[in-house]
Amino acid sequence: MEREKLSSRLGFLLLSAGCAIGIGNVWKFPYITGVYGGGMFVLFYLFFLVIMGIPIMSMEFAVGRASKKSIAKSYIALEKPGQKWHIHSYFGMLGNYLLMMFYTTVAGWMLNYFYVTLTGGFVGKSTDEVTSVFGTMLNSPYVMAFWMILVVVLGFGICSASLQKGVEKITKIMMLLLIIIMVVLAINSIIIPGSSEGLKFYILPDFERMKSVGIWQTMAAAMNQAFFTLSIGIGAMAIFGSYIGKEHALLGESLRIALLDTFVAIVAGLIIFPACSAYNISPDQGPSLIFITLPNVFNAMSHGRIWGALFFLFMAFAAFSTVIAVFENIISFGVDIFGWSRKKSAYINMALVTLLSLPCVLGFNVFSSFQPMGQGSTVLDLEDFLVSNMLLPLGSLVYVLFCVTNKGWGWDNYINEVNIGSGLKMPKQLKFYFQFVLPALILIVFFMGIF
Repeated sequence: MEREKLSSRLGFLLLSAGCAIGIGNVWKFPYITGVYGGGMFVLFYLFFLVIMGIPIMSMEFAVGRASKKSIAKSYIALEKPGQKWHIHSYFGMLGNYLLMMFYTTVAGWMLNYFYVTLTGGFVGKSTDEVTSVFGTMLNSPYVMAFWMILVVVLGFGICSASLQKGVEKITKIMMLLLIIIMVVLAINSIIIPGSSEGLKFYILPDFERMKSVGIWQTMAAAMNQAFFTLSIGIGAMAIFGSYIGKEHALLGESLRIALLDTFVAIVAGLIIFPACSAYNISPDQGPSLIFITLPNVFNAMSHGRIWGALFFLFMAFAAFSTVIAVFENIISFGVDIFGWSRKKSAYINMALVTLLSLPCVLGFNVFSSFQPMGQGSTVLDLEDFLVSNMLLPLGSLVYVLFCVTNKGWGWDNYINEVNIGSGLKMPKQLKFYFQFVLPALILIVFFMGIF
């Protein structure tokens, strides 16, 4: 069976960026930026994105494009006889499923909040009443299960259509709408009276604030964010490499996707910080910022119901872009391993992912006494820890070693594949850096995440 292809380069860029752009960009990035000194943190983040994130992404794309397979079969296609690199395939596939076991729930939260805001559910409510909406949702297994199942059914429904007419077409529309909504929301936040302090806090580098938090802590947080923002290490990116031709070199494509990912993260801060400043709200409130603080901001804002609905629609699109991209990878496992049709793989996985996502939903209510990561933690925290702190960094290390060592696919094969086509080329002189420095940096991220 001939492998499906994406119809355009734009489709590849937006799909890959959609996989990278997720809730971490629009929720975690602004909050961490606020904690670690605004502009200085952003400069460190961009530095680590260039020296770590983009090279590893180019490796995933190269493995995908050279093998024309998902992570389920890509190592088998490229490794030498008798080698065992394909063992990582099982961990990569596990990572995709594990990511969706909690991500579908969080995407459901965004859809729920979009619906509640649009239908006027927050209008006229006091601060305490707005706060209670989030807790009520978490305590309602049927409400959470409904939105989670809707996300799963919509996602696999889109992916079952076809690569070009389903996944590519819907993702293009969704990503373009996401960017338009973001820009409109950012302009609205910036022009609110009293927003200038928040803007300065966010954009201007502040050495004193960074020193008070700690220079090493700021660098460590920036390294962490740059690494995790691109969803590298579990083959979630490699699948899109398998769908593209050889017209363009992969370093330039990786750079464009990283820039789009960063653009979304930075504009999210332009929405949040000026609005928080205008309404005298601290922007470093972590998870509660999105679901408790911002609904109160929108309540106080002129036409807040419209702006709030647009904000949660944008959040839902950001979450959904990742869901569709990872579902596409999950569908490809069934196609590559069992020879299933796209539709058959989609429907089987629709049922499977729904069942696998239920523990996360029930972890906030029925199973709330199960606190695997300590007091107050949930099933979601455990699943997130396993993906973000274990499978992504260790998987990235495997990709790097596979691409740059003689015991793997090898440096020459990687360099030849990454540099095929027009555009920015990966310098061959970076071999030493890729073989020794990059693995060391990944191990630093891994041990920071564990301890």
